[in-house]
Amino acid sequence: MITLLSGGTGTPKLLRGVRCHTTDQQINVVVNTAEDVWISGGHLSPDIDTVMYLFAGTLNTETWWGIAGDTFLTHKALLDLGTDEYIAIGDRDRAVQIARGELLTNGKSLTEATTILCRNMGIKAGVLPMTDSPVATMVRSSGEYIHFQEYWVRCRGSIPIDAVKRVPESPPPATEDVIKAISEADAVIIGPSNPVTSILPILECKGVREALREQYVLAVSPFIGLAPFSGPAGELMKAKGFPPSSLGTWELYRDFLDLFVQDKRDTVTVPGAARLDTMMTSEEKSRDLAKGLFGLMEMHYG
Repeated sequence: MITLLSGGTGTPKLLRGVRCHTTDQQINVVVNTAEDVWISGGHLSPDIDTVMYLFAGTLNTETWWGIAGDTFLTHKALLDLGTDEYIAIGDRDRAVQIARGELLTNGKSLTEATTILCRNMGIKAGVLPMTDSPVATMVRSSGEYIHFQEYWVRCRGSIPIDAVKRVPESPPPATEDVIKAISEADAVIIGPSNPVTSILPILECKGVREALREQYVLAVSPFIGLAPFSGPAGELMKAKGFPPSSLGTWELYRDFLDLFVQDKRDTVTVPGAARLDTMMTSEEKSRDLAKGLFGLMEMHYG
């Protein structure tokens, strides 16, 4: 059994490759939920949805969010009616968000709602929200905190940020399913997702770091030199007080990490790191990276 910690697009790209080397039934994915938001009556959980759609075979792998071939008729109609829907939500994607919202409103936990949605999509892997408690990533710009979705989608990541925090500030508890998935895994892989907004929210959940210290954990860097593969990881690392590099990422994970993997072209040196081609620009490259990680795990277990 392999457990991955996932958020954004980096880990799902790796997950695409992992599926080539094992069955979905042997995969658990612990997913960031700190970017969740209620919008237009539905509950948007972007990182959960990306993973679910990947397993369901419906993910738009051009954008790595939303459903392939989706239409946006409702989104356009809402804009025409003056609704401030700043996130473009596809029609089939919206159906999932409405269904999730109904389940949550009727008393289901996020874990229970995700299990129901996965079952109805025919998904065999475990897709596990990091917590059932509401939590949000907020960024500060010009003295004002706004939700990460506002920063990244509405503002297109173009405004300066100088701080990042989670609301509420007290760490939420990880679910029992999350701790079990970590503790019972043969290995845990942290993919090349944004450390600050995709992985740290998971690590901040009560019980997660303690469980990881008892496991064999590999992490893949999302940086080459001082540049992330994609997204605002660099600015967010600086706002959090860490170098925007593989070394900064390693520092965030080092208290529980067994092996750090960085790109073979990375000019930054991380003590004891393994080197692989981590640029997953195609399904073949995702498969090759996953194969390399499995090889490193086999070396560890002999």
